[in-house]
Amino acid sequence: MERAETFRYDDAIVRKFALATIFWALVGMLAGLWVALELAYWPSNLNEPMLTFGRLRPVHTNGVIFGFVGNIIFAGVYHSTQRLCKARMFNDVLSNLHFWGWQIGVLAGATSLVLGFTTSKEYAELEWPLDVAITIVWVIFAINFFGTIFKRRERHMYVALWFYIATIVTVAILHIFNSLALPLSFMKSYSVYSGVQDALVQWWYGHNAVAFVLTTPILGLMYYYLPKAANRPVFSYRLSILHFWTLVFIYIWAGPHHLHYTALPGWASTLGMVFSVMLLPPSWGGMINGLLTLRGAWDKVRQEPVLKFFAVAVTFYGMSTFEGPVLAIKTVNALSHYTDWTVAHVHAGTLGWNAFMAFGVLYWLVPRLWKTELYSKGLATAHFWIGSLGMVFYLVPIWTAGITQGMMWRAFEPSGRLMYPDFIETVLKIVPFYWVRFGGGTLFITGVLLLMYNVARTIASGAKDLSDTEASAVPLGAWNEELAEGMPAGVKPATYDHLFHRVGRAVGHGFHRALEAMPVTFTVLTVLAISVGSLIEIIPTVLVKSNVPRLASVKPYTALELEGRDIYVAEGCYNCHSQMIRPFRAETERYGDYSKPGESLYDHPFQWGSRRIGPDLAREGEKYPHLWHVRHMENPRSTTRGSIMPAYPWLATKPLDLSASGAKLALMTKLNVPYSDSEVFHAEASARDQAERVAREIEAQGGPAGLSDKQIVAVVAYLQRLGVDIRKMPDHHVPMVAKQP
Repeated sequence: MERAETFRYDDAIVRKFALATIFWALVGMLAGLWVALELAYWPSNLNEPMLTFGRLRPVHTNGVIFGFVGNIIFAGVYHSTQRLCKARMFNDVLSNLHFWGWQIGVLAGATSLVLGFTTSKEYAELEWPLDVAITIVWVIFAINFFGTIFKRRERHMYVALWFYIATIVTVAILHIFNSLALPLSFMKSYSVYSGVQDALVQWWYGHNAVAFVLTTPILGLMYYYLPKAANRPVFSYRLSILHFWTLVFIYIWAGPHHLHYTALPGWASTLGMVFSVMLLPPSWGGMINGLLTLRGAWDKVRQEPVLKFFAVAVTFYGMSTFEGPVLAIKTVNALSHYTDWTVAHVHAGTLGWNAFMAFGVLYWLVPRLWKTELYSKGLATAHFWIGSLGMVFYLVPIWTAGITQGMMWRAFEPSGRLMYPDFIETVLKIVPFYWVRFGGGTLFITGVLLLMYNVARTIASGAKDLSDTEASAVPLGAWNEELAEGMPAGVKPATYDHLFHRVGRAVGHGFHRALEAMPVTFTVLTVLAISVGSLIEIIPTVLVKSNVPRLASVKPYTALELEGRDIYVAEGCYNCHSQMIRPFRAETERYGDYSKPGESLYDHPFQWGSRRIGPDLAREGEKYPHLWHVRHMENPRSTTRGSIMPAYPWLATKPLDLSASGAKLALMTKLNVPYSDSEVFHAEASARDQAERVAREIEAQGGPAGLSDKQIVAVVAYLQRLGVDIRKMPDHHVPMVAKQP
């Protein structure tokens, strides 16, 4: 029998990711608190381009998702994988490249977003150079992880490793296909998809970014750290198998439920709804597996703050995975979509599930990484209660605000008229809820500050010798008595192991038990599980171009309008305004005829939006004179009393650069936008001509002179184009009543 090998785990890399987790938690949440204040008190936008809600909101989401949650995932993966595999990480250099590459990427992403470089695709706003860099870093992570799996000393892969594998392969597929774009310049590109097709791909990515970044890896952490902290085995091995495979197979189908009642084909959104509802049993199976792992340990839960965080986190996982399928039901979604109800749902998962799980892991990990005791369990307990109270004051008002919005938008008077025809009435109604939400967020961040202090004092009292933890284990392929028993004479141990032993184990211990010893096969089956739903939804909609009809009246944007659209995107206007009118009487009465599949065919990327803090803009064109838009951008309160929209005075002073107009139109032709050679060649000249016309009209309407070379004229040109082509359709006069698109 071969002797056990002695080796050391790489604890240093785990310490780095743990500290980065705390740093990005503070940065991402402070950005979130600031944008929460901007909704409650519009002057906090400070008339500063880099601090407006439109630019800071994606900084908040990216900072929390990829900075805070991403780093706790990596800390947990690097720590638990080494111990589950009984092996040091595959390569220390790769570990450090991964760490520094990820931190630089998150920092560069946040910087680019405040500077206005964005694709406008939710959770995927970063421009193409950063997408490429993220891909490289993710490949480094994958090589390091799978390299560790292959050199493991533990035969069977524990359940946490299953979820890590699903995360790594699925995120890679999602990121690559959703990020496909043609670069125009170093920090500007256009999505290869447009309109309906882009919307489907984006929410295939967007929903599954939640699934495979904010859910599956956190479940992996739950399956490892919750039993460790409770000192109890996972409640049910069989339930963990059902949880994993059903979740991985079903989750990937659910994305289209974000697009109910839009221009997406009805079959696709219905399919998304059905599979979203089907997610409830496996999700609750995981919750039950987590909570019942604590059976018999409730006295310990009352005493240990780590277990308090874990218990509430798993409970919120159950709450969120119940609310999600409910919101995916079309009749419920008709009320909730575009409202703050969805915002509350997302934050219940992020704060209650992700953040509390992260806090629990940190409180468990930090003392062990620095070889000491936690400085203060009392402070950790205080953090728990302050954070829990903060969540209550955050979530309840936003749930209430969302339902209030939905009910007010669809309310009619007995006479048949809209009860609240002016959108601003619905905004002013929920501003008090925004203030309460801000208070809740302040409490939650106070808890994070307590965590930082507690961790700092713990580290200060830690051991001076932080050498890596020593361990020992028998090599995976070692000759031992278990394998030798009954082995045919003359057969080499390795040959027997690979050809017969696994078959014997499959028969004697079950197929899945044998599968856990075959990482390549396991990974291939995981890829197959996520590919089925992806291909069934994407092929008919994205690859079969004829399924999205062209409308003869819909023409490509002019060079100036395209420039204005780019400015609109850069300023983050898509964060507050949708461009998708659903086929409901309340929406057609308020905005105009419902949106058609073919009218956004030339939008790279689509601009349907996911939230309405301001009114829908799909039919905004020619609704107001040019000067109204100039005044509205300069000071929204001058045209809409009580508006909480930030001002954009710099648009009237910032120079309009049209030098890339020809290159933009040329690139669009590669994306099948039908510009002629003449339009491409004369793009800059025609853009300047249109800018002159718009500027003259603004001056004629009593506005300022000399705006022809300023960005505001491009934005006005774009806004005045929205929906105009649809009015030219022969059937544009159809009654504005509810109908399916």
